[in-house]
Amino acid sequence: MANYAQGLGEYDSDFSEEDDGKEKDADKNRLKKNEALLKKPFQKDRHAKVAHKTVAADEWDREEARNQRFHLISMDAFARHQKFVNDYILYYGGKLQDFQHSKENNKTDLDVIRENHRFLWQDEDEEDMTWDKKLAKKYYDKLFKEYCIADLSRYKENKFGFRWRVEKEVISGKGQFSCGNKRCDEKEGLKSWEVNFGYVEHGEKRNALVKLRLCPECSYRLNFHHRRREVHPNTVKRKAKEDKGESSRKKKKTSHSHKNTNTKDRSTEKHTNSSETDSSDTDGGEGGDGKTDGEFWKGATHEADEKSREEEFDEYFQDMFL
Repeated sequence: MANYAQGLGEYDSDFSEEDDGKEKDADKNRLKKNEALLKKPFQKDRHAKVAHKTVAADEWDREEARNQRFHLISMDAFARHQKFVNDYILYYGGKLQDFQHSKENNKTDLDVIRENHRFLWQDEDEEDMTWDKKLAKKYYDKLFKEYCIADLSRYKENKFGFRWRVEKEVISGKGQFSCGNKRCDEKEGLKSWEVNFGYVEHGEKRNALVKLRLCPECSYRLNFHHRRREVHPNTVKRKAKEDKGESSRKKKKTSHSHKNTNTKDRSTEKHTNSSETDSSDTDGGEGGDGKTDGEFWKGATHEADEKSREEEFDEYFQDMFL
């Protein structure tokens, strides 16, 4: 009975085939409508047969673009620039000389420092500071200006070149513990010289007093035309002692002036009591300290001033910085 109801038995309906065809067409139409909604963004189209030429061309272009992008990323900026220029000339024509960059305005930091460098910076030079001047001033602040490095190659013409030392030369002792000539490394028999260095800088003539440490041979070259002033360790020590003596004298003068004003009012009382103190000293006999009257009234003896640690270091390093 079930087979007859489903149309599988002996009895069949005349309209069964038409109904089945209509249902299949309805299902196909439904699938086509829902296919756009069910398709995912990354899903490719289904091709039951061989793909069309446009599909193959798009896929080829996509793969070629991926390879070219990877190739450009692996190149540096200059090589990438050259490739673009060559491609432009290949496709659009032209000359390679039209794309060459002029190097007239190209300047490095070293070129900027050479143009704006000064041997000695003054307050006037620091007015209207541009970026170039600030760079040169920053380099100048890093130099060590105790001793100079000299160029004595043109000593017969009485022309010398001087520059300050850099950090590497200070660490190695160049110019202080070895000869200050840039072409000499002698370390024995060094002498200290003071030279009045006259130079022309940015159209302006200037003078600077510089110090040099040279070996005997280089000292002969320095003094080839006329002798410069030699600096001795004793002269430096004398100057330091004189400066200290003057400062101590000034301090004593100021202290004595204050003491004299305070002791004027008490001078009469001291003279009246002097007879009593003399009698007491005679009664004491030899048991006293043995001081005379004049020494007794002078007051306590001033002990030698002890030197501070900074002064001791200054005296120790005085011979090194001549």
